[in-house]
Amino acid sequence: MSLLVLNPIFLKLGSVTIRWYGILIAAGAAIGVWMALKEAPKRQIMADDIIDLVLWGVPFALLGARIYYVIFQWPFYAQYPGEIIKIWHGGIAIYGGLLAALVVTIVFTYKRHLPLWLILDIAAPSLLIGQIVGRWGNFMNQEAYGGITSAHFLQSLQLPNFVIQQMYINGHFRQPTFLYESAWNLLGLILLLFLRHHPHLFKQGEIFLSYILWYSCGRFFVEGLRTDSLYWGPWRVSQMLSVILFVTAAVIFIYRRKRDQVPDYLAGSGLKYPYHH
Repeated sequence: MSLLVLNPIFLKLGSVTIRWYGILIAAGAAIGVWMALKEAPKRQIMADDIIDLVLWGVPFALLGARIYYVIFQWPFYAQYPGEIIKIWHGGIAIYGGLLAALVVTIVFTYKRHLPLWLILDIAAPSLLIGQIVGRWGNFMNQEAYGGITSAHFLQSLQLPNFVIQQMYINGHFRQPTFLYESAWNLLGLILLLFLRHHPHLFKQGEIFLSYILWYSCGRFFVEGLRTDSLYWGPWRVSQMLSVILFVTAAVIFIYRRKRDQVPDYLAGSGLKYPYHH
């Protein structure tokens, strides 16, 4: 069966190759930064602080995403160590990037004397938009797909024809797990954006914790459908981490909700412009 497959390469100039994956990742990041810059001043956080955090966070997030992937594919990379730095050959993991970005944010807010939970709340919708758009990079690369299915099943989902065609991989139609996760994250983004400005609904930290709860829940089920999961023994790593993150976020959410001194999200930082670090 011959179907039209989308070219993962956007542009090639001599030895320089620009892939749709990179463009979509960059686009998601850019939209996410724009969203954070729009929200930050409303919560008394300077835009410069957001930009500085991005400049520190993005490189370390990419590094963390790569290290995470390499660790769980170590038998291969131990045999071919030269491949470790070749990130353009594929192999980054969202969870690794999120954990690295979280560490950077903790250190950054401590050094700048900024409210950690409020910064994480501002960043949560940006993280979701990055994941929503980024999954379409997987679509262009024909990766992060699920098990074998039928054209009839994909058509029953009312998917556009170009999506169905792109899901014909190695002689079989595949579950579009990239799309399931992207759609789940889009729904989560809509809910957070709709609810976050409701008075007295969220305490500081709860938008970020809600993001963790939402994403880890969806990722657990989508990961179970994928055929390219990273494993630790018989266990899918992302499913194990999803459970750990969900339980941890739920416990922290409940604990902090019982503390009356936690300010509302809409109360902002309380810092006055211009403030000095």
